[in-house]
Amino acid sequence: MNPDLYAHWRATTLGKLTEQVELIAVRALAEPLAGARVLDVGTGDGSYAIEAAACGARVTAIDIDEDMLAAARRRAQAAGVRVHLVEGSAHALPFADDSFDLVIAVTVLCLAGNAPSALREMARVLAPGGRLVLGELSRMSVWAAERRVRAWVVGATTWQHATFWTRRGLRRLVRDAGLRVVDEKGAVYFPPVTTLARALVPFDGLLGRARAPGAAFIALAATKQMRA
Repeated sequence: MNPDLYAHWRATTLGKLTEQVELIAVRALAEPLAGARVLDVGTGDGSYAIEAAACGARVTAIDIDEDMLAAARRRAQAAGVRVHLVEGSAHALPFADDSFDLVIAVTVLCLAGNAPSALREMARVLAPGGRLVLGELSRMSVWAAERRVRAWVVGATTWQHATFWTRRGLRRLVRDAGLRVVDEKGAVYFPPVTTLARALVPFDGLLGRARAPGAAFIALAATKQMRA
């Protein structure tokens, strides 16, 4: 994917508001970050890796796209944080077992093709007692319908083969990888309309804590069992 598309989206009011509430949801499940060994899988242009590094984490970020990694490097340098960037696939993470205290993967499984394979790799590199935090696009939202329409009507290639998830589907996927779900939140309860987003953003956290239906973004935390 072209990193310029990410930058353009983030420059819009709707994109800025959307990223803000998604970051808040993921960070709430990922904390504490200071001193943690963090892996950001499918980092894109580095938003979550940079956020974790700014909170004092020791961050490694991986992506299969060279252009995205170059954009992430530029953004990390501009933010004044250190992120170790690695080129590679979520299906074959080039790290030893039990290497990270926290693994973050945001909008990765929806585009990964073989989600169980990617999740097994994330579980493998997660240390016992460590935490996995996923952020995925919900199937049960206006945003998902809008993305499907764009895929069909205007040929938006990003969404043509994407998998949108339900909370139940994500929980099952995580359990099948041998992890235990410990928390989840919804976010982005506003439709993809800027004026409505501005009006509804102040209520997003409250709706997420209440696990209200209709979230466009699902954040889920799971842990890896300690060894006996």
